[in-house]
Amino acid sequence: MTYNAEVQFKFDATYTHDYNRGFGSSIGDDDFIPEEHYLITAPAADLNAKQYFKLFEKFLLCVGMAPESIRSGAMSLVFNDWTREDDQRKVCKEFELTMDEDLDEKFKEWVKRDEEWNRLKKGPMGTVPEDNMPPWGHSDMEALADSANGVA
Repeated sequence: MTYNAEVQFKFDATYTHDYNRGFGSSIGDDDFIPEEHYLITAPAADLNAKQYFKLFEKFLLCVGMAPESIRSGAMSLVFNDWTREDDQRKVCKEFELTMDEDLDEKFKEWVKRDEEWNRLKKGPMGTVPEDNMPPWGHSDMEALADSANGVA
Protein backbone atom coordinates (compact mmCIF):
# COMPACT_ATOMS: atom_id res chain seq x y z
CA MET A 1 0.00 0.00 0.00
CA THR A 2 1.39 3.40 -0.97
CA TYR A 3 0.79 6.37 1.30
CA ASN A 4 1.33 9.94 0.13
CA ALA A 5 0.67 13.01 2.24
CA GLU A 6 1.40 16.68 1.76
CA VAL A 7 0.97 19.64 4.06
CA GLN A 8 0.45 23.15 2.65
CA PHE A 9 0.63 26.62 4.11
CA LYS A 10 -0.95 29.20 1.84
CA PHE A 11 -0.93 32.97 2.16
CA ASP A 12 -2.65 35.32 -0.29
CA ALA A 13 -2.65 39.09 0.12
CA THR A 14 -4.09 41.58 -2.33
CA TYR A 15 -4.52 45.31 -2.19
CA THR A 16 -7.36 47.17 -3.82
CA HIS A 17 -6.10 50.38 -5.38
CA ASP A 18 -7.85 53.61 -4.49
CA TYR A 19 -7.31 56.01 -7.37
CA ASN A 20 -9.38 58.79 -5.79
CA ARG A 21 -6.31 60.32 -4.13
CA GLY A 22 -4.19 60.63 -7.27
CA PHE A 23 -1.61 58.55 -9.10
CA GLY A 24 0.66 56.47 -6.87
CA SER A 25 -1.03 57.62 -3.67
CA SER A 26 -2.71 54.26 -3.14
CA ILE A 27 0.56 52.48 -2.49
CA GLY A 28 2.18 55.17 -0.40
CA ASP A 29 5.52 53.44 0.07
CA ASP A 30 8.12 52.04 -2.31
CA ASP A 31 8.74 49.11 0.03
CA PHE A 32 5.12 48.00 0.01
CA ILE A 33 4.20 45.07 -2.25
CA PRO A 34 0.55 45.41 -3.30
CA GLU A 35 0.03 41.69 -3.85
CA GLU A 36 1.71 38.62 -2.37
CA HIS A 37 1.09 34.90 -2.73
CA TYR A 38 2.99 32.18 -0.85
CA LEU A 39 2.47 28.45 -1.02
CA ILE A 40 4.77 26.31 1.09
CA THR A 41 4.42 22.56 0.68
CA ALA A 42 6.21 19.66 2.28
CA PRO A 43 5.81 15.90 2.24
CA ALA A 44 3.91 15.10 5.41
CA ALA A 45 4.08 11.31 5.50
CA ASP A 46 6.95 11.14 8.00
CA LEU A 47 7.29 14.63 9.51
CA ASN A 48 7.80 14.75 13.27
CA ALA A 49 6.65 17.57 15.57
CA LYS A 50 9.97 19.46 15.37
CA GLN A 51 9.88 19.35 11.58
CA TYR A 52 6.31 20.67 11.56
CA PHE A 53 7.36 23.54 13.82
CA LYS A 54 10.34 24.27 11.53
CA LEU A 55 7.99 24.33 8.55
CA PHE A 56 5.55 26.63 10.33
CA GLU A 57 8.45 28.88 11.34
CA LYS A 58 9.33 29.32 7.64
CA PHE A 59 5.71 30.17 6.89
CA LEU A 60 5.56 32.75 9.68
CA LEU A 61 8.80 34.33 8.44
CA CYS A 62 7.30 34.57 4.93
CA VAL A 63 4.26 36.46 6.19
CA GLY A 64 6.45 38.95 8.05
CA MET A 65 6.66 37.72 11.63
CA ALA A 66 9.80 38.59 13.58
CA PRO A 67 11.97 35.64 14.68
CA GLU A 68 11.68 36.82 18.31
CA SER A 69 7.88 36.72 18.10
CA ILE A 70 7.95 33.23 16.59
CA ARG A 71 10.16 31.91 19.39
CA SER A 72 8.01 33.60 22.01
CA GLY A 73 4.89 32.03 20.51
CA ALA A 74 6.46 28.58 20.49
CA MET A 75 7.57 28.89 24.11
CA SER A 76 4.11 30.08 25.14
CA LEU A 77 2.81 26.65 24.14
CA VAL A 78 4.92 25.11 26.90
CA PHE A 79 5.08 27.81 29.57
CA ASN A 80 1.51 28.91 30.12
CA ASP A 81 -1.04 28.52 32.90
CA TRP A 82 -2.74 25.57 31.20
CA THR A 83 0.33 23.34 30.90
CA ARG A 84 1.08 21.12 33.87
CA GLU A 85 4.22 22.02 35.80
CA ASP A 86 5.69 18.52 35.50
CA ASP A 87 5.41 18.78 31.69
CA GLN A 88 7.14 22.18 31.83
CA ARG A 89 9.91 20.70 33.96
CA LYS A 90 10.44 17.88 31.42
CA VAL A 91 11.04 20.49 28.72
CA CYS A 92 13.36 22.42 31.05
CA LYS A 93 15.38 19.30 31.70
CA GLU A 94 15.56 18.44 27.97
CA PHE A 95 16.85 21.91 27.04
CA GLU A 96 18.81 22.60 30.27
CA LEU A 97 16.60 25.51 31.34
CA THR A 98 15.95 26.81 34.84
CA MET A 99 12.47 27.87 35.87
CA ASP A 100 12.13 31.12 37.82
CA GLU A 101 10.85 29.19 40.83
CA ASP A 102 14.18 27.32 41.00
CA LEU A 103 16.54 30.31 40.72
CA ASP A 104 16.88 30.83 44.48
CA GLU A 105 18.02 27.23 44.99
CA LYS A 106 20.43 27.49 42.02
CA PHE A 107 21.92 30.66 43.49
CA LYS A 108 22.55 28.89 46.80
CA GLU A 109 24.32 26.08 44.89
CA TRP A 110 26.52 28.62 43.08
CA VAL A 111 27.48 30.30 46.38
CA LYS A 112 28.48 26.90 47.84
CA ARG A 113 30.53 26.09 44.73
CA ASP A 114 32.30 29.46 44.87
CA GLU A 115 33.14 28.97 48.54
CA GLU A 116 34.47 25.47 47.85
CA TRP A 117 36.53 26.73 44.88
CA ASN A 118 38.05 29.52 46.98
CA ARG A 119 38.91 26.99 49.69
CA LEU A 120 40.54 24.65 47.15
CA LYS A 121 42.56 27.48 45.58
CA LYS A 122 44.18 28.22 48.95
CA GLY A 123 45.50 24.67 49.17
CA PRO A 124 45.86 22.53 52.29
CA MET A 125 45.74 24.65 55.43
CA GLY A 126 45.85 27.84 53.32
CA THR A 127 49.47 27.34 52.23
CA VAL A 128 49.17 28.59 48.62
CA PRO A 129 49.97 32.34 48.43
CA GLU A 130 47.27 34.61 47.00
CA ASP A 131 49.44 35.92 44.16
CA ASN A 132 50.62 32.42 43.17
CA MET A 133 54.26 33.52 43.47
CA PRO A 134 56.81 30.89 44.39
CA PRO A 135 57.93 30.99 48.05
CA TRP A 136 61.39 32.41 47.24
CA GLY A 137 60.02 35.81 46.12
CA HIS A 138 60.10 38.13 43.13
CA SER A 139 63.74 39.20 43.21
CA ASP A 140 64.87 35.58 43.36
CA MET A 141 62.77 34.87 40.28
CA GLU A 142 64.40 37.75 38.39
CA ALA A 143 67.83 36.39 39.29
CA LEU A 144 66.79 32.93 38.17
CA ALA A 145 65.49 34.32 34.86
CA ASP A 146 68.71 36.33 34.33
CA SER A 147 70.87 33.29 34.96
CA ALA A 148 68.79 31.27 32.51
CA ASN A 149 69.37 33.97 29.89
CA GLY A 150 73.10 34.04 30.58
CA VAL A 151 73.11 37.55 32.10
CA ALA A 152 74.59 36.73 35.49
